[in-house]
Amino acid sequence: MLTSVPDSRIQHCIEGQSALPFPKLLRQVSGMATATSILVGTVGQGIMRSPDGGETWQRAGVNQGIYQNAMVRALKRHPSNPEIVFAGADRGLFRSDDGGQHWTPVDCALNGKAVFALSIDPSQPDLMYAGTGTPDPVEVYRSSDGGSTWEQRPMEVAKECPIGLPLTTAIAIDPTNPKSIWFGIEVDGLRHSIDGGDTWEKAGTDIPNLDVHNVAVTAGPPKTVIVVVNNDVWTTTDEGASWRQVGIRDVFPYTYPRGIIVHPDDPRTVFITIGDTTPGQTGTVMKSTDAGQTWEAMSLSTPPNSAMWVVDILPSVPDSAFAGSRYGHLYRSDDRGGSWRKLSREFSEIAAVLSVPA
Repeated sequence: MLTSVPDSRIQHCIEGQSALPFPKLLRQVSGMATATSILVGTVGQGIMRSPDGGETWQRAGVNQGIYQNAMVRALKRHPSNPEIVFAGADRGLFRSDDGGQHWTPVDCALNGKAVFALSIDPSQPDLMYAGTGTPDPVEVYRSSDGGSTWEQRPMEVAKECPIGLPLTTAIAIDPTNPKSIWFGIEVDGLRHSIDGGDTWEKAGTDIPNLDVHNVAVTAGPPKTVIVVVNNDVWTTTDEGASWRQVGIRDVFPYTYPRGIIVHPDDPRTVFITIGDTTPGQTGTVMKSTDAGQTWEAMSLSTPPNSAMWVVDILPSVPDSAFAGSRYGHLYRSDDRGGSWRKLSREFSEIAAVLSVPA
């Protein structure tokens, strides 16, 4: 057992090992998963970062490149170099090259705009997409040089909606066809591009609810586009020619779904976060192992204080996952999402969560 090995020997004298920071070495000796850092994007307190899987936390401050009281609604890691992380905030786009420790504003067409969603093509990491929203109009931008420069692409979007101004909620790239991109808008429905973002058309017209909360595409089988609206989940296996309503009032314990992620090493496994309403008083994480056809509620160690909002899995640590509630509860799973334990640290309003190698 690990407890039988003296700390000094673990830290300094393991023969044949190069010198490693103690937390990483401890995980290596004990057989635990790769060390993980966690980033939490908040509405009003910028980015909170834990370098040790949720044990300790520090807020990224002005001296680390994030302005005071930032609203960070999108976090996205580079698919082949996860030390590179992008953050979408209420004043534009930021980039970190050290796993979220330090940040630099990206001087580009997104300057001063509220960035709500980011996506990176895993097959062509230099190809990125960004979506904006309230108080700015919904606009879609594309970068072909890894986020250094951006161009706006044409998309027709309503100027107003029932909640005031629309906002981008999701940009999902088809893993089997990177030219096919799905774009979710709250509250103006779904858009689809079949030419890599050059042009966009309205999609999902069979879905009566235009309040799109999220979109994901899983390779399956079968390949499935999953669209989360504010009171249900819809799926298509034929590129949107027809849609199937999950009917969450009959199969989910709550009726307000929000976040979604496809498991990085099992494209038939999908997670959705859900609550009773917004911001709500409770919620949970739902799991599907058949590409969204059936769903099961997962076990949370402590009931959340509001709707469950976001969920993330680091591909290099596929057994671990993180999920956050709207009002600051953060949960960790180390059994591929089967059960979740609440971390002790609580936050302000959570808008995004991301894990990166420590």
